[in-house]
Amino acid sequence: MTFRASAGFTDVWEHFDVSVDDRVATITLQRPETLNSLTFDVYADLRDLFREAPLRGDIDAIVITGQGRGFCSGGDVDEIIGELVRFDPARLLEFTHMTGAVVQNMRECAIPIIAAVNGTAAGAGAVIALASDFRICVRGATFRFLFTKVGLSGGDMGSAYLLPRLVGHGRATEILMFGDPVSAADAVEIGLANRVVDPDDLLEECTALARRLADGPRLAYRATKLLISREADMSLAAAIEFEAMTQALLMRTEDHAEFHRAFGASETPNWKGR
Repeated sequence: MTFRASAGFTDVWEHFDVSVDDRVATITLQRPETLNSLTFDVYADLRDLFREAPLRGDIDAIVITGQGRGFCSGGDVDEIIGELVRFDPARLLEFTHMTGAVVQNMRECAIPIIAAVNGTAAGAGAVIALASDFRICVRGATFRFLFTKVGLSGGDMGSAYLLPRLVGHGRATEILMFGDPVSAADAVEIGLANRVVDPDDLLEECTALARRLADGPRLAYRATKLLISREADMSLAAAIEFEAMTQALLMRTEDHAEFHRAFGASETPNWKGR
């Protein structure tokens, strides 16, 4: 990166595993005995990781998954819900702001994020998958937005913003209102998931997708994610202007010139991300 602050990047994440291999980062939630439920510390680390990742300069795609037979079952009943009943309103708001920041940082992270949904994605786990750019599921995986099941609003961590934009208001209302399970096959049908694969093929499929993102026109991919995220609340005129300015900038990149060179030479472009 050209610009660096004096503070260093995080070398060790204590509450989940992070590995970086040839510009692809893999985040593995590691509490399989509770289907990778979230603790206060896991939330905080995810919040900070998704803010830090775009600044590192060595990551061009991110895969997030869970260890064992679940993706993420949401907030831990004992370690979080059992504690929240003791919090005063100010402390509760601090907590809900933190959980929301996980999703906000995921959506504002220019790096494409792939959720490798290897089993149950429930509560906050379903929202983390929802906030990703791609969702690849194993057969038998389910999404459950369980918030009303525990007496809370179905809109949590941005789910009432993101889900209707993905599956439509009618389906989102039913899913968020009742918290019933959405199978992997149904998730694909309604647009909540991209595709379903066999369990043995999940990581291979997600790694191949991540490799495509990391090896491709990375500036173009990042710009596309930014446009999709930002234009949700824009007028058509504002969106067209935003896209026009973005395209004009990208037309001056090395990658765009490389496409022109490769096209004339009947070669595959050698994307540089510049």
